[in-house]
Amino acid sequence: MNNREGYVATIGMFDGVHRGHQFVVGQVAGCARELGLGSMIITFDHSIHHKQTLTPLADKCEALKAMGIDRVEVLAFTDQMRRLTAREFMEQQLRDRLGVRVLLTGYDNRFGHNREEGFDDYVRYGRELGIDVRQLPPLPADDDGQTAVSSSLIRDLLVGGDVAGAGSCLGHPYSITGHVVHGQHIGTGLGFPTANVSPDDGSQLIPAAGVYAVTVRLLPDAAEWPAMMNIGCRPTFSGTSQTLEAHIFQLTGDLYDRQLRVSFISRLRGERQFPSAEALQAQLHEDAKAVRLLFGMQS
Repeated sequence: MNNREGYVATIGMFDGVHRGHQFVVGQVAGCARELGLGSMIITFDHSIHHKQTLTPLADKCEALKAMGIDRVEVLAFTDQMRRLTAREFMEQQLRDRLGVRVLLTGYDNRFGHNREEGFDDYVRYGRELGIDVRQLPPLPADDDGQTAVSSSLIRDLLVGGDVAGAGSCLGHPYSITGHVVHGQHIGTGLGFPTANVSPDDGSQLIPAAGVYAVTVRLLPDAAEWPAMMNIGCRPTFSGTSQTLEAHIFQLTGDLYDRQLRVSFISRLRGERQFPSAEALQAQLHEDAKAVRLLFGMQS
């Protein structure tokens, strides 16, 4: 496709690239094919807000492109950008710089510094600027009639430890990418050696403290390994700082400095303090049994 023909585009944060986002991306791609134009997602750098994010920026762009989008444009929310009116934004950024010919947007979406302007205003500006502004259709209801999938809901689920519910909303397991760093080797002393994971993106939300069934990928390999992960401060050993420690079944060897991706499947229990190392060790054996059962592994 010749980029000078222009694009069908939509604008949003797309944090998490959840099921609602996937529906929107499908609408953009479908409309672009129908009109013989390119497809574009316009998103923003995380620095525009202070919330913990669900998806690192690079992963978000990769996920959007993998869904068949021709171009993902990341805008820096500078002071100059912040001062633009909706019409100026549509003219200077969408039309002149990015070549947007069709803009798909939700009825309640807002952009530009005057948040009192809305869909009808964007349609009018679009007519003046040669941009066809169309309303996105509503997200179809699930079998249970639920449609209210949002990044905020997913954050709330993760803060509560409900990684299975978050994964259902996302359409894929919630994951964190990080590197293996040196720890205190407490797990090794208990018979459960762990890989201590330092997240690559410090702004990414960490699920609630507790023990989880997860899968682990050693990047760039494709193979996934079943594991159990503890998130917490190790209160049994008077710990004070949060750690992410993964005991990876069926995998041995030196993992230090390796990059891996942890995908959360379900939460086994919350974090708690045990009266002794032996009591904790006994509980870890029970946790390991539960994880093996979940993954269909032999004990």
